[in-house]
Amino acid sequence: MVARVRTVAFQGIEAVPVDVQVMVAPGKVGMSIVGLPDKAVAESRERVQAALHASGLSMPSKKVTVNLAPADLPKEGSHYDLPIALGLMAALGAVPGDALAGYVVLGELSLDGTIAAVSGALPAAIAANAEGRGLICPHGCGPEAAWAGEELDVLAPRSLIAVANHFRGNQVLSRPVAGVRQAAQNLPDLADIKGQESAKRALEVAAAGGHNLLMVGPPGSGKSMLAQRLPSILPPLAPKELLEVSMIASVAGELAEGRLTDRRPFRAPHHSASMAAMVGGGLRARPGEVSLAHHGVLFLDEFPEFTPQTLDALRQPLETGECMIARANHRITYPARIQLVAAMNPCRCGMAGEPGYRCARGERCRTDYQARISGPLLDRIDLRVEVPAVSAADLIRPGRAEPSAAVAARVARARQVQRERFEELGVPDAATNAQCAPSLIERIATPDGAGLSLLGDASDRLGFSARAYHRVLKVARTLADLDGADTVGRIHVAEAISSRMATDRMAQAA
Repeated sequence: MVARVRTVAFQGIEAVPVDVQVMVAPGKVGMSIVGLPDKAVAESRERVQAALHASGLSMPSKKVTVNLAPADLPKEGSHYDLPIALGLMAALGAVPGDALAGYVVLGELSLDGTIAAVSGALPAAIAANAEGRGLICPHGCGPEAAWAGEELDVLAPRSLIAVANHFRGNQVLSRPVAGVRQAAQNLPDLADIKGQESAKRALEVAAAGGHNLLMVGPPGSGKSMLAQRLPSILPPLAPKELLEVSMIASVAGELAEGRLTDRRPFRAPHHSASMAAMVGGGLRARPGEVSLAHHGVLFLDEFPEFTPQTLDALRQPLETGECMIARANHRITYPARIQLVAAMNPCRCGMAGEPGYRCARGERCRTDYQARISGPLLDRIDLRVEVPAVSAADLIRPGRAEPSAAVAARVARARQVQRERFEELGVPDAATNAQCAPSLIERIATPDGAGLSLLGDASDRLGFSARAYHRVLKVARTLADLDGADTVGRIHVAEAISSRMATDRMAQAA
C-alpha cells in the first residue's frame, strides 16, 4: 500500500507542490528517503522514528520507502518531517489516508512528538488555497497561515498525537486566528532633529515619491538620525504590498510568532555584509537584505565601506525591482522594489570641506574615497543632499522642530495623488513616481515652457544621461505633487536639478 501526502518545496516565494509517497513492504528493515533530499530531509528519518515512538507508535518490521516526487526537484528544509510521519501513519492505518488527501502538510518534528514552527507557512497556505486544499502546519505558524483566506481550512496542532486524535474524532482542532503585530508607537520623531532643514526637505521628497537618497556629511552631523526617522513619515503598506512583504519574511523565517504588520520594512545591514547576504544566495538561495526590504527602505550607512562588488550588485534590483539568483540547476527571483537611502562621509577622514579643517592628504583623500562608489550606481540615486555639521545656534534654539506626524500627512496626500493618477492611466502596479516607466513619466511630468527650457539647458551643460533626465522629471513630479500642482513648473524642475547636480559632480570626481 502506498500512502500519499501533499506538501510543498520552496523556489523563491513560490510554493511548488511535492507528493510524499510512503510505501511499507516486505524486505530489509529500515527506512530510506529518495527524491533528491538534502541533509535536513535525510535526517527526517531519525526525527520521524523518535516522534512516532514518543507518540505510542512503533516502526514496522518491514522496509519503508519514502519518495518525494517530482524526483528531479531538490528538496531542502526540515518541513518534510510532518508529511513523512503522517504518510507513514496512514500507511500503517493509524490515521485515515483519505482524510489527508484534502490537505497540504508541513512541519518539523521534535523527538518528543511535538511540532516545531517552520519557514514558509504563508506561501504554502496561499498555494494550498489555490489548489482548493486545506493546510496542516505547526501551532506557531497558524496565525500566519490564517491570512491566506477565511475559507481556507487550517489545522495548527501542537503535536503528532493531536493530528491523529483530530482525524479519529477524539479531538477537534479549532481554526487559528490571523495574527496582527502591533506597530511600534514610539518611532523616532523628526522633531528630535535640530537644524538640517534642507536634509529634512530631501527626506520628505524621498518619502513622497519613493526616491533613492544619498546623504553626505561629516561624522555627527545627523545622517543616521535622519534615516532612522524615515519610517515615521512613510505610509503603511497597502494590502497587496503587505502580502508580498509577508511572504518574503515567511520564507526567510522572520515573522515573529506568525504575526503580520503593515509597517514598511527598514533594513540596515552592516557594511561588512557579503554579496550573498545583501542580494540573496547561500546554500538554500535565501532572500537577502534587498528582498527583505521589499516595499520598504534599505539603509546603507558608511556607503563607501561596502565592497564595490556588493554595491554594484544593487544596480539590477534598483532598476528592475527584482533580484535574480542564478544557480547551475535552477534560477530564483525574489521581488526587491526598494527605496535606497545611503549615508557617507565626504572623505576617509570625514571632514573634507568643513570650515577651518585642512586634510593632510588634500583633495586625493576625497576623490579616492568617493571613487569606491561607481558612476552607474550613483546615476540611480535621485536625490543627494549635503548634511553639514550642526551649529551651536541650532542646538541651543528653544522649541521643537516640525513633528513626523505633520510631514507624514503631506507625504500621504502626495502618495494618494500618485496612486489615483496611475489608476486612471491603467498602471496599477506603479504606486510612486519613482516606479513610473520612462515613457509614462514624460507624459505626466512634462514641465511648462520655462521649466522645459531650464531642463534642456541643464541637461546640455551637466551632461545628464537618459536615466538622469527621467529621474529629474520624476523628482520634479513629486515636488509638484507635494505642492498640489497639476503642472510641473520651473521651480520644481530647478529644485530637482539642484538635488542632482551634486551627484553628477561627485560622479565626475570619482
